Amino acid sequence: MKAKPEHYDVVRKPVVTEKATMASENGAVVFEVAIGSNKPQIKEAVEALFGVKVKAVNTTITKGKAKRFRGRLGKRADVKKAYVTLEEGNTIDVTTGL
Repeated sequence: MKAKPEHYDVVRKPVVTEKATMASENGAVVFEVAIGSNKPQIKEAVEALFGVKVKAVNTTITKGKAKRFRGRLGKRADVKKAYVTLEEGNTIDVTTGL
């Protein structure tokens, strides 16, 4: 499958945290994705961009926090994360670029 420009709009960036690293030990990779994307779109984009077979996609939406900046109240953006479980034998190295 060939990567299309809209695939780059769906998958924004990999998430590299302690929890994401623990998930990678079980064959899962965590990506920040577009807030309006759905699971089939995420699956298609990851398979096209990285050339792997996706077994399952789980998503979470983290609501943005209210934070103060120079005394003014602001709000961080909502973030959608996708936990992408890969088929056996497939890996994605998130430390290298796309």
